[in-house]
Amino acid sequence: MEKKIGNMKDLKAGKYVLIDNEPCRVVSVTHSKPGKHGGAKARIDAVGIFDGQKRNLMGPISNNVDVPIINKNNAQVLNVIGDTVQLMDMSSYETFELPVPNELKGQLSEGIEVLYMESMGKRLILKPQ
Repeated sequence: MEKKIGNMKDLKAGKYVLIDNEPCRVVSVTHSKPGKHGGAKARIDAVGIFDGQKRNLMGPISNNVDVPIINKNNAQVLNVIGDTVQLMDMSSYETFELPVPNELKGQLSEGIEVLYMESMGKRLILKPQ
């Protein structure tokens, strides 16, 4: 697994966390004050990177959470076939296919470089270079 252990109190908006074995970007963090019989709690609202689903995580701020390791790499577009793009990683020369995100349709063509994200065995095109 491509993850490391982090602490719930260190999470902030824009960071990443693993919820239900899915890498998510933290949208908001809400802390509650410690009460008479318990410690402070945190509520983390996040959105899945690859599926876009909203998820939340609640618990004491002293809890450990899994933080995914996210790699961002460059790739060159080899071929555009409908809603699928064939890419070649610029460092390892590995070729693979990914679906074109809705916001990038019509912007990708052969020969240009794109930035893509890889985590937990999944990949996503972020933007053209």
